[in-house]
Amino acid sequence: MQFQPLLHLFEVKGFFMSEMYIVEQSITFESGVRLDSGRILAPITLVYETYGKLNALKNNAILVEHAWTGDAHLAGKRNESETKLGWWDAIVGPGRLLDTDHYFVICANVIGSCFGSTGPASINPKTGKRFNLTFPVVTIRDMVRAQKLLIESLGIERLLTVMGGSMGGMQALEWATQYPDSISSAIILATTPRPSPQAISLNAVARWAIFNDPTWRKGEYKHNPKDGLALARGIGHITFLSDESMNAKFGRRFSARDGKFDFFGQFEVERYLNYNGYNFVDRFDANSFLYLAKALDLYDVAWGYESMAEAFNNVTAPLQFFAFSSDWLYPPYQTEEMVTCLTETGKSVEYHLITSAYGHDAFLLEHETFTPMVQKFLAQVSGTENA
Repeated sequence: MQFQPLLHLFEVKGFFMSEMYIVEQSITFESGVRLDSGRILAPITLVYETYGKLNALKNNAILVEHAWTGDAHLAGKRNESETKLGWWDAIVGPGRLLDTDHYFVICANVIGSCFGSTGPASINPKTGKRFNLTFPVVTIRDMVRAQKLLIESLGIERLLTVMGGSMGGMQALEWATQYPDSISSAIILATTPRPSPQAISLNAVARWAIFNDPTWRKGEYKHNPKDGLALARGIGHITFLSDESMNAKFGRRFSARDGKFDFFGQFEVERYLNYNGYNFVDRFDANSFLYLAKALDLYDVAWGYESMAEAFNNVTAPLQFFAFSSDWLYPPYQTEEMVTCLTETGKSVEYHLITSAYGHDAFLLEHETFTPMVQKFLAQVSGTENA
């Protein structure tokens, strides 16, 4: 059921680099989970990866939650031919923020996704065909319910911390409110207690792009609806950036054969969106994109409670929040609303506003801005601060 990754280390020109060959693992739970919708999704499979070693006390485990289109491949490589490192490789490994000489790091692909965990692209065992739109709506809370089964299967009663940004931060919030006895802390980056109407509207337009692609066929496509999905991803990319970062990266550079009035000429930012949108089609399933977008839109940390304060009454672990100044998708005031509520209810909470030009994606691109604070926080909750 569980394999430890092989870790090979070497030093190149003064820079410490890691070459991790990671074994992707999976586990199936035949009984499945009861979803917020009332439906039972069974069986469910979760794909996950682990880094480092679980200690004898089983108290050094860190669960890292991925964002919307992420996967379980958090760091390193799976084989020599793989050219792309895991999505948060910069913070995982010996001597890094999540030091694998000390911590046992876990990352699981959420249900509803398309990277091995059960989702709309999976085969429905009752029909022998892909679920597609017969797959039930899943929520962020449902994703965490499934992860709880995984953590228990690894023999871990209490996680040292749960850490994630964006949709990953929502999952960390759910661990803190729904399973307070199962975590010792949570680190939450670039996250909202509930998406705003503006955020929902942008996802709605992305959905229309897929719905209006004639090859989508109400979810019964043979091949990804590339034009619709590429457009949907382009819309998403805009929300991940900021005005300042787009100016710095693209400016108003324009490429055309016949001068700037060439009708089919493109600004550099257009070329970027086109390139990333169509690349995305090769790696992500359109129906999974739609289901996860719906999960994001439905998210509300106070769902099922009278108020946010009532939801946070359950919290027992210290929480550390980060917001980024140029994030207009989940702007700082939304994080600050949670911090204020937690403070007023007497909870242990720490907040850092990071000045950044990178927009919503800052939590992925500028780890050095929050690394010192997270390291100190982890040392405090693990009791090693003065060791």
